[in-house]
Amino acid sequence: MALGVRTGLDCFLLIDGIDLSDDHAAIDSISSPRGTFDKNGLRHRAMRRIYGMKDGMAEASVFFNPAAGAAHSKLSTLPLADREVMLGVAPELGAAVSCLRYKQIGYDGARGADGDLVFKFQAQGNGIGIDHGKLLTAGKRTDVAATNGTGVDQLVDTAATGSYAFGLQAFLQVTAFTGTTCTIKLQESSDNGAGDAWTDVVGGAFTAVTAAPNTQRIQTGLTQTVERYLRVVTSGTFTSITFAVMAHRNEAAFK
Repeated sequence: MALGVRTGLDCFLLIDGIDLSDDHAAIDSISSPRGTFDKNGLRHRAMRRIYGMKDGMAEASVFFNPAAGAAHSKLSTLPLADREVMLGVAPELGAAVSCLRYKQIGYDGARGADGDLVFKFQAQGNGIGIDHGKLLTAGKRTDVAATNGTGVDQLVDTAATGSYAFGLQAFLQVTAFTGTTCTIKLQESSDNGAGDAWTDVVGGAFTAVTAAPNTQRIQTGLTQTVERYLRVVTSGTFTSITFAVMAHRNEAAFK
């Protein structure tokens, strides 16, 4: 599924199961810095480094919106608990998306000479780095009954083929839910179900959803084989659920 070169138009942003896309003025930066250690022997004439811990960080500017459930009520509390953010470049299947579990740093406002009021905050990764993956839902998806989603090709290199034995990470953001319970899980196939039947990804089920908003991150075994195509399926007792899911299939050993 080749989406081609994209602009930054039509992006969407979900934080802790709340859609704040219309309240965000700009994503000022999104980065995945990584520490290094200098390991310079006596014979070396240039710097020699090895990798240390990885990190994730994002900075954003938001409009002042004091409405219930909007940016101000969500960000001004400066919570101490972990938060989860999902930033997608387009609400399309297979579109690039970045997710981070983070601590919120700051919520600083500034009024410009033109009267515009904008707040800035920083998201600093906590325990994991940024996961850059693909959307398994077309932005937010609404199911009103048990549903088998559309398969999404996980290849990022068109010259590559087949499966990878390095596991995956996946994020879930649930923005609305009506019902008793809904189980959301990933399934895999080597050929999009043409000849290889869809089967559940081992460790690829999120904890059953019973209320919204809801956010979760899962990680499978890191030596686990994951097939080329992934899809999202739902089941349970519910009348409506609106959610977004991304997955990042590791194409090399996760470190």
